[in-house]
Amino acid sequence: MEQLDRDEALKALAWQIELGADEAILDTPVDRYALKPEAPPAPRPAPAGPSAPAAQEPSPEATEAFDLDPVAVARKLASEAQDLAALQAALAAYPHCELRNGAKNLVFSDGQPGARVMIIGEAPGRDEDTAGKPFVGRAGQLLDRMLQAIGLNRAHADPEHAAYITNIIPCRPPQNRDPKPAEIAMMMPFVERHVALAEPQAIVLMGNIACQGVLGRRGITRMRGTWDEAFGKPVLPMFHPAYLLRNPSAKRHAWEDLLSLKARL
Repeated sequence: MEQLDRDEALKALAWQIELGADEAILDTPVDRYALKPEAPPAPRPAPAGPSAPAAQEPSPEATEAFDLDPVAVARKLASEAQDLAALQAALAAYPHCELRNGAKNLVFSDGQPGARVMIIGEAPGRDEDTAGKPFVGRAGQLLDRMLQAIGLNRAHADPEHAAYITNIIPCRPPQNRDPKPAEIAMMMPFVERHVALAEPQAIVLMGNIACQGVLGRRGITRMRGTWDEAFGKPVLPMFHPAYLLRNPSAKRHAWEDLLSLKARL
C-alpha cells in the first residue's frame, strides 16, 4: 500500500472529519486476539415430504434492471423533466452517482434562469458543498467580480444583465479530486437537459472538466478564448477562477475572454 505524505494525510483526515468521523478510538481498548469467533449457525433441517423446488432463474426483467446503463438511466430521467425544478428532483433521485454518499448537499445551480449567459463549472468544492450553491468560495467571489466587469451579475433580476451558473458534477468529489470519466458521462444527460431548459444565448465553460464533458476534450490553455459550439449554442472555454487565483498572470487572458463574451452578447 502506497504511503501517504503529510499533506495527503492531512487532507484525508479533514475529509473524514467532514464526514463525521471525529473520534478514532473507543472508550476502552479491545483485545481482539482474546475475542472468540462466533460459532456458525446450525444447519436447518431439510423439510419433510417432497423435495424443495430448485431455485428459479432470475427473470429477464430483473437481469435487465441489474445491467442498466447508468448513462441510459440518466438520459431517461433527464428527458422526462419539463422544468428546472423537475430536473433538480430527477438529479437528486438518480441512484448511480456514488459521489452523493460523501457530499453534504446537491449543488444544482445559482443565478437567474433565462439569463443570456450560462456558466458551467467543474464540481463543487468544500464551500459549495456546505452552501449548496456553485461558486461561493474564493473562486466564486472572483467569478462575481469578473462578471461585474462586463455588466453581469448572478443576482440581477433582469435576464439581460444576469448570469446562470451550474457545474458538470453536482456533488463534491472526495478531497476535491477530479471527477472520473464515468462520473462525467453519467451527468452529461442532465447537463444537456439543463441547458435546454435554461435557454441561454451563450455558454461559458470554466476549466478542463467542463470542456471534457461538453466538448469531449481537455487542454484549457490551448482552448481558452476560442469559440466553439455545443448543444446548439456558442460556447467559450475559459480558465477556471480557481486557476486564476493560483496563476494571477493568467488574468489578462481571462480579461480578453470576458471582452470576447461581451462582444458576442
